[in-house]
Amino acid sequence: MLKSEIEIALNVLKSGGVLLYPTDTVWGIGCDATNAEAVAKINKIKGRPEDKSFIILLDTVNKLQSYVSEVPEVAYDLIEYAERPLTVIFSGARNLAENVINKDGSVGIRIVKHDFCTQLIQRFRKPIVSTSANLAGLPTPAFFNEIDEQIKSAVDHVVDREQELSVHKKPSTIVKLGAGGQFSFIRR
Repeated sequence: MLKSEIEIALNVLKSGGVLLYPTDTVWGIGCDATNAEAVAKINKIKGRPEDKSFIILLDTVNKLQSYVSEVPEVAYDLIEYAERPLTVIFSGARNLAENVINKDGSVGIRIVKHDFCTQLIQRFRKPIVSTSANLAGLPTPAFFNEIDEQIKSAVDHVVDREQELSVHKKPSTIVKLGAGGQFSFIRR
């Protein structure tokens, strides 16, 4: 079942489509983070401002240098020792769709620790967007059954995994890296 869902999701990503999928945090809406047209579809589905940046998911820290110009040593420590999912905001984003990157040139990246996501990203060989599965301005759904039907019907594929899961997951902690190894918490 996992393998077939990954195959379906992989085909959706490769064709520029949008997924509704489970992550290590809340349910996410995602696409190829290097495809500006796919990213624009997510903004349209969510009714989200086009100038708002996204979080992207990677499967391993080894890929960070492909998408940011510099990875400070402290980033590796923060990721390694984080007790719960952690998104790190890096300066100098690169090799991503322009509409994924913040206007200041930064991007939020989470090294995902979730079987489905990890395998999907490994097979896709590119980062995927991860934004909460809610319409802009509305609360983030804690469970699949709380996701608005408008979103479910607008995406190209709803991943058939963890839909019955009743464990309450929270959004990731967000840390912004600064100069000289400094960092600050944006969301705890």
